[in-house]
Amino acid sequence: MAFHTRSNSFPSMPHPIVQEVDEHLCRLRSSEAASTSSSSICHKLSDLQDLHDCVDELLQLPLTQQALAKEQNEKWTNELLDGSLRLLDVCSSAKDAILQTKECVQDLQSIIRRTRGGESGALTSEVRKYLTSRQMVKKTIQKAMKNLKGIENRSTFSSPNQDNESIAIVNKLREVEAVTLAVFESLLSFISGPKSQPRSWSLVSKMMHSKKVACEEEIEANEFAQVDAALNSLIGHKTSKTQNKSVENAQNQLEKLESCIQDQEEGVECLFRQLIKTRVSLLNILNH
Repeated sequence: MAFHTRSNSFPSMPHPIVQEVDEHLCRLRSSEAASTSSSSICHKLSDLQDLHDCVDELLQLPLTQQALAKEQNEKWTNELLDGSLRLLDVCSSAKDAILQTKECVQDLQSIIRRTRGGESGALTSEVRKYLTSRQMVKKTIQKAMKNLKGIENRSTFSSPNQDNESIAIVNKLREVEAVTLAVFESLLSFISGPKSQPRSWSLVSKMMHSKKVACEEEIEANEFAQVDAALNSLIGHKTSKTQNKSVENAQNQLEKLESCIQDQEEGVECLFRQLIKTRVSLLNILNH
């Protein structure tokens, strides 16, 4: 026992936590090609939570802490810290976009209930306020998306001066960062909606109800885009009859969007707390 030494590389049989991280990474990568819908986004957020739960367990392993705490690995640990900050920034952007839209949706639903069958001036004003807010959200998302460019495709780390254990851990955590950014990119794209919005509610209605809808149209008709189209149609109708119909359509879509936002808000909030926890773990490793 006095002559027993510990290997400086991952054992031939990986730790169960490492294997679990790999399984979650594989599941998330396979879902990247799936159609972007509210349910698929929520599934990705849920899978991402599971992944980061495993990452936290990985960071608590003595083997991981010893590798990242080595003085010669301080540069790479700092890089992982920078990455954790980027993830928090992107997650915060998603949180803000969801919260801002949620508040506008609730205000709009309230004004629709109060003005149903009555004066439409207040409703039109609130609709325009919502659409203006959506433009602000989209600009914020576009800025966040630009900041993602070049981050996802970083090459894996390798160095002849580093042990295999450290290289494996750093690369594994880089993979987690890249996959997390990809999921946030999907979420932000979903919230922003397609670049070319349908001009009238009739198009969205056909996309919703037609049994022979094209796949590409179906993907684009997410809850955010449907509400945008419904509200643009509402303020475009002049007669009370057509406006009443548009109000009903808008109200139905707002209810669906509110449910969608609720699910996404919960998922993003849980992820935000997990990302903070991961950053604290990395800081503790570096400071010890």
